[in-house]
Amino acid sequence: MREMILAESRLQLYWRLIRMDKPIGILLLLWPTLSALWLSSNGNPDWKLVVIFTLGTVLMRSAGCAVNDYADQDFDRHVKRTVDRPLTSGRISGWEALAVAAALSLAAFLLILPLNSLTKLLSLAALAIAGSYPYFKRFFAIPQAYLGIAFGFGIPMAYAAVQNQVPPEAWMLLLANVFWAVAYDTEYAMVDRDDDLKIGIKTSAITFGRLDVAAVMACYAVALGMIFVIGWQLGLRGWFAAGMAVAAGMAVHHYTLIRARDRMGCFAAFRYNNYLGAAVFAGIAMDFALR
Repeated sequence: MREMILAESRLQLYWRLIRMDKPIGILLLLWPTLSALWLSSNGNPDWKLVVIFTLGTVLMRSAGCAVNDYADQDFDRHVKRTVDRPLTSGRISGWEALAVAAALSLAAFLLILPLNSLTKLLSLAALAIAGSYPYFKRFFAIPQAYLGIAFGFGIPMAYAAVQNQVPPEAWMLLLANVFWAVAYDTEYAMVDRDDDLKIGIKTSAITFGRLDVAAVMACYAVALGMIFVIGWQLGLRGWFAAGMAVAAGMAVHHYTLIRARDRMGCFAAFRYNNYLGAAVFAGIAMDFALR
């Protein structure tokens, strides 16, 4: 019985390591990926692809969390929000985190074995980007931009899986995702700004300084504007425009949450990006479905 309790406790620690208790990160990856699947297939994606990309998103985001905690364990000890993470607090070891990341990455790769060669090739690039992201905070002034590439790489992979090519619109959608990621992760970084300044981590919230709120809103405007133009060029109309309008309204609401730079308000704005991404996807899916 004691061994079972200890084993269960270990599993719970691994569960927390990969943030399965906080699925917001999965959703921020999933909405752009699903949007790309719908756009690349004219609203009629193969449901096998939907399952593969959904599970792959869960696995790769989870692996990324384990790698991130391994890379940041010395920094996380000095940040209020992260000091109690399983690896940082010493309840699991570094090699365990790497083993979990490797197992999850392997499982994600096995998922895409039935897909074409281009998708597999892009998956290797996605793995390299996800694995190197934690180290960008050491020297890159706006690591959130690199995060946007990592979080959005499901977009070109989705196009590759459906069309066996990555057209310009896919790369434009990826660029839009970079601007969106800079917006929401700057909100997230605003929560930790005081701690990050002390330990020397580079974030967009520090780089933008007093222009942080303006930068966040500008990034929302660029991201949503790019997605709207791409969707309109692809023939999406009423329901798509409605979804984009809802997303834009949510972005405006975020301004009311972050303008005072209150920690809780900024964190709430970050979490609400799940609904913004869902609104964009819902508009795309409904426009195709209700034609």
